[in-house]
Amino acid sequence: MAMFVDRVVLHLQAGNGGHGCVSIHREKFKPFGGPDGGNGGHGGDVTLVVDPAVHTLLDFHFRPHIKADNGKGGAGSNRDGANGKGLVIKVPNGTVVQTPDGEVLADLVGVGTVYEAAKGGRGGRGNASLANAKRKAPGFAELGEPGDAYDLVLELKSVADVGLVGFPSAGKSSLIAVISAAKPKIADYPFTTLVPNLGVVQAGEQTFTVADVPGLIPGAATGKGLGLEFLRHIERCAVLVHVVDTATLEPGRDPVADIRALEAELAAYGGLADRPRLVVLNKIDVPDGRDLAEIVRPDLAEFGWPVHEISAATREGLRELVFAMGAAVQAHREAQPVLEPTRIVLRPPAVDEAGFRIVAADDGVFEVLGQKPRRWVLQTNFDNDEAIGYLADRLARLGVEEALAKAGATPGCTVRVGPREFDWQPAVYAGVEYTPTSRGVDSRLDELDPRESAAQRLAARKARRRPFEEQQAAAVDATPATGAPATVGSPESGGDAAG
Repeated sequence: MAMFVDRVVLHLQAGNGGHGCVSIHREKFKPFGGPDGGNGGHGGDVTLVVDPAVHTLLDFHFRPHIKADNGKGGAGSNRDGANGKGLVIKVPNGTVVQTPDGEVLADLVGVGTVYEAAKGGRGGRGNASLANAKRKAPGFAELGEPGDAYDLVLELKSVADVGLVGFPSAGKSSLIAVISAAKPKIADYPFTTLVPNLGVVQAGEQTFTVADVPGLIPGAATGKGLGLEFLRHIERCAVLVHVVDTATLEPGRDPVADIRALEAELAAYGGLADRPRLVVLNKIDVPDGRDLAEIVRPDLAEFGWPVHEISAATREGLRELVFAMGAAVQAHREAQPVLEPTRIVLRPPAVDEAGFRIVAADDGVFEVLGQKPRRWVLQTNFDNDEAIGYLADRLARLGVEEALAKAGATPGCTVRVGPREFDWQPAVYAGVEYTPTSRGVDSRLDELDPRESAAQRLAARKARRRPFEEQQAAAVDATPATGAPATVGSPESGGDAAG
């Protein structure tokens, strides 16, 4: 059985950036030819684009997890990693992109409309790109930046010129079947139409689309029945047509009461009061239906809308109705403002824009918010002291150290940048001119490292051995002139003579 899905939740994951490479060029007679580590490739993006051949969100119902390719890592000999392949997701016209909380991010209307849903991570720079006059051979490289990961809600709202509004079994599906090539399911029981049907109608030189949506019942605006499914798909319609059943046998039902009930639900839903209306009295091929149509026609004048008597079964009155629909659509199109080409507005940051801000949290943590600091932290390898020192220099040059001091941060307090937390120690001489002594280390971090370095451990071991070596040297100086070495327990050594 065919399914129509108009609301799905997507789990998007853009590609991660590839890691940069740490490499030193080596060849015969050139044991140290300089850094030649390549950059990592960028991760792939996830993009939504409107495709006229797609009419439902069914594919995403079965495959909601979407992940783009990661960027490849860099390599030696200045070889950059390949960029990850992006994903282009085709969606139907009229798709609304929302967050799980209901915030609208994009309204994709019009063939070819593009929305970048998830941005791929940047690739990390290799040590060849990080080299400068002071740091000639960096012993570290940047890590790839993680790609964006989002949960998005896609909701489809049909894009049609005319929306057919009516109670279940009022004849909406029969009407769209005879005025267009649409083939909806038609049966003599309520809620036969469970999914929207779109049809293209030709009225002379005028072409427009008509939407047949699930029937409406009282309380639909609060979610009763298929009301929300119905109301969602008529939001974009330019003209609303009330299709009224004049041959219904249900007690308490008449065309005027039906229209009032429909209008009450449209008003409760909101946003549809300005749409022009037409009233269609259907099923006049039934004798009682024709008589009731003639009786209620004067009562319908209170609404001030054009009234058409038709029969979808015998096609009576359809030509006049189709041309009336076309005229209403044409009037709506002529009233719309002329679309102008989209102007690209460039808004460069202010000259004094810092690119970050400091926020003091309730738990005493100072959080550094900003795209640059967060990206720098994500791309830092914290197993490499030289990389940590390089990060400290970048943050200090950006002004983070000074801003933390102004915000009231004290030495030893916790500072959060992105997913990382640090114990802030302004004693580190970050941002000053510093020349690395060896690759992979930073001497400025020694005073903050509670662990002893290898040199410190070696010096302590030598200090412990120094008293023993001095005692041995003193024993050698006390040796008799005969040249015989003194032994423990001998008279020369001051001990008792052996028995």
